[in-house]
Amino acid sequence: MGNYGSCFTSKETEAFPVETRFKLPSPLPSWPQGESFASGTIDLGGLEVCQVTSFKRIWSTSQIGSNDTDVTVFEPSPLPDGFSLLGCYCQSNDTPLFGWILAGKDVSGGTLVNPVDYTLVWSSNDSCYIWLPTPPEGYKSVGYAITTSPEKPSLDKIRCVRADLTEEPETDALLWGSDGVSVYGLRPKVRGRQAQGVSVGTFIIVKDGDDSSLLSLSCLKNNNFDKSTSFLPNVAQINALVQEYSPRFFFHPKETYLPASTTWYFTNGVQLYHTGEESNPIPVESTGSNLPQGGSNDGTYWLDLPVDETERERVKKGDLQNGEAYIHVKPMLGATFTDLAIWLFYPFNGPSTAKFGLVDIPLGRIGEHIGDWEHVTLRISNFDGLLYRVYFAQHSGGTWVDTPSLEFLDMSNRFAAYPSLNGHATYPTPGVVMQGTDVIGIRNDAAKSDKFLDVKDKYLVMAAEYTSDVIEPPWVNYARKWGPKITYEIGTEIEKLENSLTGIVGSAIGSLLDIIPTEFSSEDGPTGPKMKPEWDGDER
Repeated sequence: MGNYGSCFTSKETEAFPVETRFKLPSPLPSWPQGESFASGTIDLGGLEVCQVTSFKRIWSTSQIGSNDTDVTVFEPSPLPDGFSLLGCYCQSNDTPLFGWILAGKDVSGGTLVNPVDYTLVWSSNDSCYIWLPTPPEGYKSVGYAITTSPEKPSLDKIRCVRADLTEEPETDALLWGSDGVSVYGLRPKVRGRQAQGVSVGTFIIVKDGDDSSLLSLSCLKNNNFDKSTSFLPNVAQINALVQEYSPRFFFHPKETYLPASTTWYFTNGVQLYHTGEESNPIPVESTGSNLPQGGSNDGTYWLDLPVDETERERVKKGDLQNGEAYIHVKPMLGATFTDLAIWLFYPFNGPSTAKFGLVDIPLGRIGEHIGDWEHVTLRISNFDGLLYRVYFAQHSGGTWVDTPSLEFLDMSNRFAAYPSLNGHATYPTPGVVMQGTDVIGIRNDAAKSDKFLDVKDKYLVMAAEYTSDVIEPPWVNYARKWGPKITYEIGTEIEKLENSLTGIVGSAIGSLLDIIPTEFSSEDGPTGPKMKPEWDGDER
């Protein structure tokens, strides 16, 4: 874990983790020279914003009865000279303080104005009052003002933003809820590498039965998006970020099916098949230069392992020694953040194991397929180059983990990632994660071993569309399958297991049909990273 320093003195007798400020284990380096990446401010088109990470504590829900879901609200303080308050910050009490809020400066005239009034959104025990600014016509509010007394804030306390610099929001993670009131994070509704919506870092209060709550606040919009490449990291800075933050993937000690580089995969007997010419597959060039380029996955081409059974089994196991990570770099949240999506390729995804009570049940071929692309994504601030979150992809979904909750390595700012046994879903900590229930489900086992891949030592930046300095390898634009599709009736496979088992275990196996992900219903090779929704969009 990282370091923690005191950030305020609590009025409560019980100390909460939020009362200490999180610091990375190691000081950040000076980033290589570039244009405006990590320069501290970003121009959204006449509205300059900065990311404030120092706060003044306003109030905590623990003052009205402490529980495991308490939160604290903060006001950014101090604000840099010339910048105005746009909103306040809210965070769970059970994690160290680690957040940000945007402040704004009008650099063109008319982008920021005072509200004309306030509406009380919520109050509690005469100790916290949350106010929605009333914007003048043509402007919108992007955050709340908060007081500890019932008097309205002064009109110059906070600023409203010109409407053309705002975007429609949606709720993010639930932060707190009580008595028909819920507090959520707020993010742009449309997100992706070409989307202009910008998170302010604030929160929204939603009351049960009040569908108008989300209409009260907006996110920001980067009207300068087409000119924002200067705020994104150049190649030297990308490499520095990889060296500073990239994970070490620890594979399970029993893992048989390890990753490999695409070059190794192509040069070890893998062949390209084409519909109608199945008897005449062709070897793949080491860079994938003879793979069909572009288009879509029309099912007419696919890759497959060597025909020779001995070679086939050898290639399935991958080649960790020469393994390599592949990195896609893209702007996110209106180019205020950069995502480093780090992909690993596995020649084979192994079979699944079910768990019923204390009994483990191998599921035969269920879960197997040739070719497996898995990833984690690092979300890094373009204001200062700080890592804020990591996404761990897991089957058809995944989990965002804030930086303070990462397992850091050797007092560095790099962290551990744990691909699961056979299935390669990636987790932030070792252990067993069940898909299903605590009684019956699919096991995802993750553990540390001496089998690992350090991304900082073995990686290729495979794509960064915003700069011509990154050339995509030919295989990136191969839109078809990286393995054949072999369909089978999953119900038939389950029935075979039921017939092979006795007693209560056998009778319970049928319930797995409701638990097993749909992608397990066939041996179906995946498409490559560029064909995934998260290539252009946000993580799921």
